Amino acid sequence: MNEQLAGWVVATAGAYVAAGVVFAAAFVTWGVSRIDPVAREGTWGFRLIILPGVVALWPLLLIRWRAR
Repeated sequence: MNEQLAGWVVATAGAYVAAGVVFAAAFVTWGVSRIDPVAREGTWGFRLIILPGVVALWPLLLIRWRAR
């Protein structure tokens, strides 16, 4: 793998994670209770626990959130 391709892969992964962090901030604040009504009573500890998964799966969760 040449250096240019490796740089592109790292930049793309960084952009994906950055978008996931921005999405996760909004999702754990407002979105999780719209997708799962039981999570409405979830504590901030619960929201912190799901944060890494939300960052990783943000495109799928965005689709579900927009569908509601």
